[in-house]
Order: sequence, then C-alpha cells, then structure tokens
Amino acid sequence: MIMEDMKITSQEEIAPKIFQIQVTGPLSQEMKQPGQFVNLRVSKGIDPTLRRPISICDVDRENETLTMIYRVEGKGTKLLAEKVVGDTVNVMGPLGQGFPVEAAKPGQVCVLIGGGVGIPPLYYLAKQLVTSGVKVVTILGFRSAKDIFLAEEFAALGELIITTEDGSRGTKGFVTDALKGLEGYDLFYTCGPKPMLRAVEGVATSRGYISLEERMGCGVGACLACVCDLKERSETNGKTYAKICSDGPVFEAGEVVV
Repeated sequence: MIMEDMKITSQEEIAPKIFQIQVTGPLSQEMKQPGQFVNLRVSKGIDPTLRRPISICDVDRENETLTMIYRVEGKGTKLLAEKVVGDTVNVMGPLGQGFPVEAAKPGQVCVLIGGGVGIPPLYYLAKQLVTSGVKVVTILGFRSAKDIFLAEEFAALGELIITTEDGSRGTKGFVTDALKGLEGYDLFYTCGPKPMLRAVEGVATSRGYISLEERMGCGVGACLACVCDLKERSETNGKTYAKICSDGPVFEAGEVVV
C-alpha cells in the first residue's frame, strides 16, 4: 500500500452523475489486480474526515495513468467532481483482494455481470481475461439508455448484452433476465449492489466470484465498519465474518451472505 499525490489529467461526466477521472503518477505501476480499489482524500482539510473508496477501472502502467469512474452521491464525491485538470488528489492503494484472473483458463468462456458503479472494475478485468485467451461475454444493467457508459469499450472486447429497466435500449429488464438465456459458460464474475449479486448467485449455472460494494471507514481492515457475514464459520480461525475492505471486496460466490 502506497500514498501518493497524483495529478488529474482528465475529468468528465460520462452519464448523469457518473464521472470518469484519470490521474497520473508512479503509483499506477502498482495497480495490477482487477477488482482492487483505492482510497482518495478529496480535500486538504479535515472535512470530510474519511477518504472515499473508488474502484480501479483501468490502468496504463506504461504511461503511468489510472482511470476511475464514480457516482456523485454525497459531499465527498461532489468535492471530487469539482476538481479540474492539473489539480492533485492524494491516492492510497492498491487496496483489497481483487478478481482471480487465473481462475479462468485460456479457451474458456466467462460472463461478466455489472450494474451501476459496479461496472468499472469489470473493464480492467475483461481486458486481462481477453489478453490471457479467455472469451468474454459482458452483461451490463442500467435504469435507462441515458445512464449507459463504457458500452463501446466492453463491446471491443467481446459480446456485449445491455439491459435497461425501462426497455429504452437493449433487453428490457434486469441483468439476470439476460443471464438466464446464456448457456455453456465456465465462470462468472460480477460486481454491483447486493440485491443484484443475490439474484445473480441464484440463477448462475457455474461457479463464480462476486465483488461487494460497501461503505468503508479506513479501507485497510482496522475499523470493522464494513464487515459481512460468512456463510460458514472459518475452519482456520473460527471467524463468522469477513472484512470487505481487506478480505474482499471480491469473494467466491456462496462464501459470504449478500
């Protein structure tokens, strides 16, 4: 884990209240595992006190750039959205346990299922899977057509299925409606709100991995603000819970209660 003041090279709103920010600095060289996240300090003062956890969307280690996508929801993310090119932001990371790319073997078919701000970390994952010889099918869920982002980027990596709740683009319904129609895939990876994760676990026909979204205090496993229940007591230490920020945010499907 490293802390560094990284310079903002781009910042734009790519969908309503959805912002894409790119920063540059040597810390980007450490961002290797998709599904990990960073903690950003959004102001130089003590308000807000806590950092904001943001998932890693893409990394260009050659050019030392890190791309993140976030939703403006509260004071912290509003302050982040007000930053402009040339400003710096203090970044701490990489944090957490990411998606196991090696779980998918060359020639296999993997389904990636994302909803909302659970979509960005799947992009870096998709790029690494394709590079390793895995066929990727991506299902992205949005409320409506105006909320869609990263569609072209995912489409360039393999088959893309879009669902919208109002039917304004793609399949009308939820990501699970599209997932039910797929057969013959070997593994799934998913990230999004808990109701979506529960639904995906319920209809998936293969083993897979889920990434949890949660409010975090410290981001390093010290404050216990982001614990979740294990489905079974750990055989090694007797624990009945896991810390999403340090034990996760990625877990094997069925490992934790969602």
